[in-house]
Amino acid sequence: MSRVLVVEDEPAILECLGFVLERDGFTVALTPSLQAARAALDTAATDLVVLDLMLPDGSGFDLISELRQAGRAQPALIVLSSRDREVDRVRALEMGADDYVTKPFSPREVLARVGAVLRRTHQTEQRTAADDALPQLNAVTRRAVLGAMALDLTRVEFDLLALFCATPGRAFSRSEIIDQVWGSGFALSDRTIDSHIKALRKKLVDAGGDANLIETVRGIGYRSFDPSARA
Repeated sequence: MSRVLVVEDEPAILECLGFVLERDGFTVALTPSLQAARAALDTAATDLVVLDLMLPDGSGFDLISELRQAGRAQPALIVLSSRDREVDRVRALEMGADDYVTKPFSPREVLARVGAVLRRTHQTEQRTAADDALPQLNAVTRRAVLGAMALDLTRVEFDLLALFCATPGRAFSRSEIIDQVWGSGFALSDRTIDSHIKALRKKLVDAGGDANLIETVRGIGYRSFDPSARA
């Protein structure tokens, strides 16, 4: 359940947004000022902020700047303002706002935009997790890095890893692996292939990787790990 913080000094708007967001299943915090918003952000993790720009104790632009400072947890952010000039919209988006809605507004539209921004944020987090879980390969220099660790791979191990990382989630038969890594018509025993996979797995684990970056598919061969399917 996502937590949404609404920062708005007009009581009618605050109450309306609180009602529709709670009805749709969100945990909602309602605040009428920058000071109260900062206290709410420090109290509990927040997934998204709906922010008015004109508040009694300052400008919403100040809070956008604070939220987007390096090193601070960054909730998604939707500006909700009567300021409809292009310069204000552009400034807010360039400072890091995810969306901009002008008043007067439809509560259903705000609800839809909240859902859309949170979906995009979640998808980005999934892609980031997936990217971090897989090694990064450079085919020109033939260097492989997992996280901050360089992998010391043999020629065969690098080619095996490149094969798996190129198509996450796909299962390869041993004959396909031979064709792709050693060349068509090359004769190798299953034990030899398994030995290379075992050595590659050990190096990945020693570098802090998942033990199942390369998964065994019984009766077939091996499957490329797909982190996004588990996010």
